[in-house]
Amino acid sequence: MRTTHWITVLVFLTLLLTGVEILLSHPRFYWGETGHSRTEPLFRIPVPSSRSTVPSGYSYVLPDQNGWSRYLHFEAAWALVITGLLYVLAGLWSHHFRRNLFPAPEDRTWRAFRMVIAKHLRFAPPDDHDLRSYNALQRITYLVVVFALFPLVIWTGLAMSPRLDAAMPFLVDILGGRQSARTLHFFASAALVLFLLVHLAMVALTGFVGRMREMIISSPAVVQERP
Repeated sequence: MRTTHWITVLVFLTLLLTGVEILLSHPRFYWGETGHSRTEPLFRIPVPSSRSTVPSGYSYVLPDQNGWSRYLHFEAAWALVITGLLYVLAGLWSHHFRRNLFPAPEDRTWRAFRMVIAKHLRFAPPDDHDLRSYNALQRITYLVVVFALFPLVIWTGLAMSPRLDAAMPFLVDILGGRQSARTLHFFASAALVLFLLVHLAMVALTGFVGRMREMIISSPAVVQERP
C-alpha cells in the first residue's frame, strides 16, 4: 500500500504538470465529437495559450511545451494504470477495502454522516478515534476516488486516442464524443486535484510529521481494521 501510494503521488504530480502544459496549448473545451479554434466553445479557461492560432483574448502566447508534455503525459498515464491495478488487486487480496474503506454498519446512518460533516465544518481538532480510524466521510471519499474518479479519468483519457476511437468507438460514443471526453477528463482531473488539497489539509490537521513517518518508515496507525 505504501509503495503504490508514493508511486501514485509521483505519477499524479507528473500528470498534473504535463496536463497543464497540454491545456495551455488549447484552453477551450467543447462538447461532441469535434471542436477547434473556429468552433464556439462550451467554456474556456481564462489563460493565455501557447499557440497563436488559438483565440484566448491575450495579445501574447506562451512558450509551446506541448510536444514533450504529451509524450510524458501518456507514459505517466500508463504508469498510473499499472500502479492502480496493483493497488486494487492488493486491496482485494488483503481485504483492505472491506475492512478499512467500506463504512461500518453504525456509520451508514444519515445521523452519523451528518455529525461527521458538522464536525468538519467546525474545523474541530481530531479526537483519539479520528487518529485511529477513518470516519464515514473519509471512507466514502476514498471509495469514490479509487473506484469512480480514477477510472473515469483513465477512461476519458483513453477516449481521446484516435486508435481507441477506431478500435472501440462505443467507448467514445458513450461519453458523447472525443471532445466531450476531453471536457469530462478536465473535470475529473480537477476533482482529483481538489481531493489532493483536502487530503493534504487533513494530514496537516492530524499531525503532518507523524503521518509522513507512518507512511514511510513505521507501521501506520491511521486505520483500525474491523474484524
